Amino acid sequence: MLTINNLEVKYGSQTALSIRQPITLQQGDRIGIIGSNGAGKTTLIKSVLGLNSYTGSILTELAPEEIAVHMQQNNYVSTMSVRSVMETILNTNIKKNKKVWDLIKFFEFEQCLSKKYTVLSGGQKQRMTIILVLCKDAPLVFFDEVTTGLDFETRQRLMEKMVDWYKEKDTTICIVSHYYEELEQLVDKLLILEAGKVVDFDKKEVLFHKYCGKTVITLENNNQNRNLVLDFPQLKASSHVIALSCKDMETEKKITDILIRENVNFKRSNCDIEIMFMNAKTQPSLHMGEGLLKGAMS
Repeated sequence: MLTINNLEVKYGSQTALSIRQPITLQQGDRIGIIGSNGAGKTTLIKSVLGLNSYTGSILTELAPEEIAVHMQQNNYVSTMSVRSVMETILNTNIKKNKKVWDLIKFFEFEQCLSKKYTVLSGGQKQRMTIILVLCKDAPLVFFDEVTTGLDFETRQRLMEKMVDWYKEKDTTICIVSHYYEELEQLVDKLLILEAGKVVDFDKKEVLFHKYCGKTVITLENNNQNRNLVLDFPQLKASSHVIALSCKDMETEKKITDILIRENVNFKRSNCDIEIMFMNAKTQPSLHMGEGLLKGAMS
């Protein structure tokens, strides 16, 4: 569907993004794009859309209108009502289009239709663009921080809606988010960027096993807990958490037996994207090399 190869984006003398090995987005892929601030996530999307100058190649048979995008910042005409803007973009009568109206009701957006875009809150502006993107039913869709500006409950409802919306579709989705639990619901592959370079790209289960082990046990970081798990391999994690790597079921059982005996609360995960990312980005020897993408592109 789309292949990126030997891509480089520069802002002045600074390299903002460098992708040396080919990355192929295939039909039906659900890809989470993750990285620290300034890693090149939005730059990648803008390059695919032709909004950035770059060297290298981005090859696709899709026409521009077959790619939909939700960007962090979107601006629309401010002289018309939101209803008129949406109807113009979608070329439809909102009330007569069941799909559009169902989405408007779901996002509780009815009261915004008579307003001007400039007076909408940040969350309302996000909802408007999300509705427009979902209505387009494009073969390739990019969401850049789709839940920014939304409260927790609305974020949860949005992700549930997106999972349901795309469940029976072969749409290729690329979603940038720093809410890792949202990615766990929606994506099956991860593209990890750091400092403008690709760290890795593969199925999320493959990457988790590569950087974390079979499972990860997390518990509160305090003196008592640190002493309990001194003999077990630890992963990089947030300062308030101890993350233990379990390479097999035997290791996991040893750890959990101790924690249960000592009445320590813990969490088991086989897909903690945040911990996986923290460990992947600090292992430069594991950054992408020749042939690393074969598994991800199959």
